[in-house]
Amino acid sequence: MMNGSEQHALSDLLQSLQIELLIAHRTQVSSSWGETNSIPEYNKLYFICKGEGWIRIGDNDYYPQPGQLFLTPAHTTVSFSSLNDRPYLKYWCHFNITAGPFDLFQWIGVPLCIGADDPEQMTRLFQEMISWRQKDTIVARLREKALLLEIVSEFLRCAPVRVLQHRSEEMSRLSIIQHFVDSRLHTAISIDQMAEAVHLHPNYFISYFKKHFGVPPLKYVSRKRADRAKQLLTATPLSIKEIADRTGFKETNHFTKFFRKETNLTPTEYRTANTLT
Repeated sequence: MMNGSEQHALSDLLQSLQIELLIAHRTQVSSSWGETNSIPEYNKLYFICKGEGWIRIGDNDYYPQPGQLFLTPAHTTVSFSSLNDRPYLKYWCHFNITAGPFDLFQWIGVPLCIGADDPEQMTRLFQEMISWRQKDTIVARLREKALLLEIVSEFLRCAPVRVLQHRSEEMSRLSIIQHFVDSRLHTAISIDQMAEAVHLHPNYFISYFKKHFGVPPLKYVSRKRADRAKQLLTATPLSIKEIADRTGFKETNHFTKFFRKETNLTPTEYRTANTLT
């Protein structure tokens, strides 16, 4: 399982999450269904309805059963075939899902074969996603993404998630950056200071940061200041001046202009709209 700092780092990475459905179908495969040592550049997700089969990922063999979901992560070596002349009937899709510079499943490890908590719900989600995939409208593209994200979310909800060992050092570096920013929101933060915290040259740090977080460093800092201000406005009785001080603004007017730019509301308007009475 992930520790708190890893959860926090991954949560920020997911701010720049990109998800793309490539293909989705319900298929009764034939007895000749199979491949040997293929390495797809995309993720595959199966939801097994009937039949028997064998799937090898790397050196591990799996025999997914009806009612189970099976994930084949991108860039892994996979072989598969039908068994006992009972080929699978399955819902399936191919998709890309990236967080920062890598596929999500290059950051995290999960059990590849899990039982669906609610097979009827999973059937409905796949059916709806396939139906929207067959339409050529803007709404269809948005709906298919939403349904795919719900399917992937349900898969992850049912599975213990861990950071892959070869990504742990990088995740640690991202956690250091986050902690550095979070602990200094009350003061000025420069790119040079952020780069020094993780021992990177400032020029390289800028490109490294944007690749992982999806925004430039100072834009990220501004977003964090706004998030902290929102939290203080709704959860504390602090004055606007005190909140300005705690989010790095010496002048209340400067803070108000910044906050309005980020939220389209003044701090007072935001507090009024979001504080329970």
